[in-house]
Amino acid sequence: MATDIPSVAVDVMGSDLGPEELVLGVKKVLAEDKSAFEIIAVGNEEILIKLLVRHNLMRESRLKVYPASQVIEMSEKPIQAIKSKRDSSMMRAIELVKLGTADAVLSCGNTGALMAGGTIKLRTMEGIERPALGSVIPGKHKNFVMIDVGASPDPKPESLVDNGILGANYAKVALGIKKPRIGLLSNGTEDGKGNMLVQTAHKIFKSHSDIINYGGLIEGFNLFDGDVDVVVTDGFTGNVVLKSLEGSVRFVKEILKEEIKRTWLRKLGILLAFGAFRDLKRRLPVDKFSGAPLLGLNGLVVKAHGSSNRKQISGALEIALRCLRERMNERIRGDVASFKAKVQESQD
Repeated sequence: MATDIPSVAVDVMGSDLGPEELVLGVKKVLAEDKSAFEIIAVGNEEILIKLLVRHNLMRESRLKVYPASQVIEMSEKPIQAIKSKRDSSMMRAIELVKLGTADAVLSCGNTGALMAGGTIKLRTMEGIERPALGSVIPGKHKNFVMIDVGASPDPKPESLVDNGILGANYAKVALGIKKPRIGLLSNGTEDGKGNMLVQTAHKIFKSHSDIINYGGLIEGFNLFDGDVDVVVTDGFTGNVVLKSLEGSVRFVKEILKEEIKRTWLRKLGILLAFGAFRDLKRRLPVDKFSGAPLLGLNGLVVKAHGSSNRKQISGALEIALRCLRERMNERIRGDVASFKAKVQESQD
């Protein structure tokens, strides 16, 4: 970080719910976190000023406004958008990180544009070929990190090993795990399972298990058992798994609502089981881990869902601030350099 006070640039315009929901998310984190940090709200200045006045934020010393006249829409093609809309709130926010004015950027906007813009502007760290998107997933007994969930759909085996290092560092920060155990997603746990990408990455992981805390291959139906803290996969598979999980949760909720409404006895049963549903919500911390960082860049980029509400925006901001306060990127650089040096040493 440029200073000891972490600073996050927020793309206020790139949300399905509109800029006001972003501002309310910022207001929530400012009210709940009294420590030293700075938020830079990036977007249409006229709209932002009106919202800050409406929500009594004009005198908040930790909040600043940075103007941007354009917005990258969700439907736009990423590369074309970042070239044609250089004064967009998203690109201006990323540039603030590149310039050192901010340490991180948070956006709910176009995922492809955010990842492409972040990678082009900030570049990958030395020793990392491709960045990876990490996401915290709730498990049966504990949460875990899945990486990559969408940044690099067709990586090399070596990049999957890099993802293990990136994911382990994020698990240390987000989940407080001192020595995260890494698993590689496959269609079986025996040696020889998986495609060539998985088999080659598995061999590399095993050959360096003295450096990386590698737990071996893990199958899809064992994801939530808690055997590993970090699940490594390619961006295509990870994105499919993540969206399938989200879709399954919505499906079960809808079916459950339909069945409960069928009889008055079932409705009464819900009242009796209220405590169980409350505890279930506590074990599924959607709001707390709503931000997914794009790891491996020279600067922190955090992606939140386009439909994120104020609670989820606040949670994503807290994730960004925690990564900055614990200097996660510096730790990643150190671990990557150490790993590459030991690999080189073993080959000489």
